Amino acid sequence: MEFYLSLGVIIVTAVLVPFLFHLSSKLNSNKSKTQNIQNVYECGISTPIKDSDETFNVKYYLVAIIFVLFDVEVLFMFPWGVNVRTLSWFGIAEMFTFMGILVAGLIYIYNTKALKWG
Repeated sequence: MEFYLSLGVIIVTAVLVPFLFHLSSKLNSNKSKTQNIQNVYECGISTPIKDSDETFNVKYYLVAIIFVLFDVEVLFMFPWGVNVRTLSWFGIAEMFTFMGILVAGLIYIYNTKALKWG
């Protein structure tokens, strides 16, 4: 019985979603094609400053990579926090070692002035 119920939900969704998209496009068919709608608008800048093939400052990429590296550490700390009682002192020593490596990396980033703009 559950199989037929889930199959029915899938079929209804497969039919209903495209129908609703089509209905939405028909209801909004009187879109105004004014010049303001066709203009580019991004981050408060109404006209593009540079072409897309020009280079940009590599600091943006560097900050993004550093953010990802230090953000992923939280993904490793969460399971450790859930299992800290079963891991005992060995688990605590492992986490202090992990955090020590991360702090050493942060000190290295600070000393190389990787986050300094200018």
